[in-house]
Amino acid sequence: MLSRRSFLAGAAAGFLAACSKGARQRAQSSVVTPTTAARVPPTTIHTGPAQVVYSGPRERHQVALTFHGSGDPALTAQLLAEAKRLSAPITVFAVGRWLEQYPDMSHRILDAGHELENHTYTHPGLGGAPAATVAREVVGCRNVLAAQTGSGGRYFRPSGIEGNYQQVIMNQAGAAGYPVVCGFDVDPRDYQDPGPALIEARVRQALRPGSIVSLHLGHSGTVTAFPTLVADARARGLEPVLVRDLVA
Repeated sequence: MLSRRSFLAGAAAGFLAACSKGARQRAQSSVVTPTTAARVPPTTIHTGPAQVVYSGPRERHQVALTFHGSGDPALTAQLLAEAKRLSAPITVFAVGRWLEQYPDMSHRILDAGHELENHTYTHPGLGGAPAATVAREVVGCRNVLAAQTGSGGRYFRPSGIEGNYQQVIMNQAGAAGYPVVCGFDVDPRDYQDPGPALIEARVRQALRPGSIVSLHLGHSGTVTAFPTLVADARARGLEPVLVRDLVA
């Protein structure tokens, strides 16, 4: 498990037209064909499987509040308003079909100074999924991001699996141009709607320097808990930052 590594993050024009021959040979079963991959130019030049991070460096007094992006856009608007009021940047790992359904959402997130990343196209459970399915999900969301924003993003987060990502996921993320698969080390299970108080308590108990917190858009309890999460982190000397600033 890598929690700290320097990756190429320089802006290039967009995703690779196709993975290099060497990268295809290293991946166990790359199914991203040149025709498919050519739809979007690359943001980073990357070959080979992705690496995984679950947290940032523990010596940094920073944390990343990340959100799985889908659900009621009105709740997302409320969260973005709270983030603006608190000057607390967030990272949204968006579902591609959600962005297609609400095409203004990507710019609302980015224009507010937040980070927008890849959380698959349809949000299936990827545990045990074949390479073709994983590739379709990674590339599908990448293409939506690139079409809407000009960039496919820097990080991929799998859906329906909470760590110990299989090699096929690492291979297909890398083949699609992502050097990093971004996990998390704090999970308050807010998607179960346990209520704001329990979300706050679970995050408070697990939060450490460098933590990446997994939260979800579309849940009112999470929106209600958000100001307390930010205040608790800052009270402990931990400043919320974007994932790219935490793990760079």
